[in-house]
Amino acid sequence: MTTEKPIRVLHVLGTTNLGGAESRIMELYRNMDRNKVQFDFLVHTDKEGHYNAEIRELGGKIYSVPRFNVKNYHAYRNALVRFFAEHNDYAAIQGHMTSTASIYLPLAKKAGIPVTIAHARSAGVDKGVKGLVTKIIRYPLKNRADYLFTCSEEAGVAVYGKKAVRQGKVWTIPNAIDTERFRFNSSVKEKMLAELGLSDKFVIGHVGRFGFMKNHAYLIKVFYELCIMHDDVALVLIGKGELEEEIKQKVQDLGVGEKVFFLGTRANVEDYYQAFDYFVFPSVFEGLPGSVAEAQAAGLHCLVSDKVTREAALTDLAVYRSIDEPPIEWAKEIQKNAKDAKIRRDMRQEIIDKGFDVRIQAKQMAEFYLTGKNPPGHRCTISQS
Repeated sequence: MTTEKPIRVLHVLGTTNLGGAESRIMELYRNMDRNKVQFDFLVHTDKEGHYNAEIRELGGKIYSVPRFNVKNYHAYRNALVRFFAEHNDYAAIQGHMTSTASIYLPLAKKAGIPVTIAHARSAGVDKGVKGLVTKIIRYPLKNRADYLFTCSEEAGVAVYGKKAVRQGKVWTIPNAIDTERFRFNSSVKEKMLAELGLSDKFVIGHVGRFGFMKNHAYLIKVFYELCIMHDDVALVLIGKGELEEEIKQKVQDLGVGEKVFFLGTRANVEDYYQAFDYFVFPSVFEGLPGSVAEAQAAGLHCLVSDKVTREAALTDLAVYRSIDEPPIEWAKEIQKNAKDAKIRRDMRQEIIDKGFDVRIQAKQMAEFYLTGKNPPGHRCTISQS
């Protein structure tokens, strides 16, 4: 009796640390039929990532190339050429790091990997020269991949352009989550609040990397205004990043340091969603933030930046406001809905109905990887609004 080996798909990322794209891929990987499809990872760092141990346990392999910085273009390209010369037996390569996908995807194709996929996961770029360089290098990507995936209309347009979207070349793949994992659980809520010492507080929560796009500075101002209105409030921040110390200083400057909790990254982030009473997300730009989907799956009222795609509103729990408004307006919005926010609903079926359940998506993606045809999701379109 012979046993067929699973096909292997190579995912290209910056790192394998806790992050939006990484979390979504790992959710998919855990629920994939690994007797049929296995994942490997090509990352742009030689440091051990948060998910490395789990990846190896699931049967995946991790490879690394140098991080691209423009000056090392030739060294970066040569490293990729060498890598694909030795590792070209993949059924597909999926590039979630679109900043340099126009470089590595054609090299993978030339080396013999039959299916190349670009996956847009953000609708913006960093400020300044770095962002400009990203746009320039990324410009030809729409013509350098067999499939163009996106998590939202805005990300699809930002990365591939309106023309590619209008021509039907871009596929929207929902940022699916494990709906059962994030489902509201009152006993977990009580346990987590007791552990945090916040059982008597109204807890505002945020999950996201401390970087420009997440707009923590605005969030802190909103919380400050809320503190003026109410004494029994707390803010829990989950994530790490280059702006963390700056935000800590702003918290101290505003005199609310004893009410703000910086918890770093947490592997059991689903438990912290249970502890929150309200989820606030004032990003400057996004693709389709998985954390907003997770928060809704946990039954949380979500106050979301108007810069975030409306596709993230999977339920009526998500309300949008402009980040150009004074922070006090956001605080008033939270205050207005605070009583209703205490009542949590089971939102699992609503999330499933919107196509965001990872168990269902894992089966669909497995079929796509095995055949190279008919991606799940739908062709991206440009809304008329």
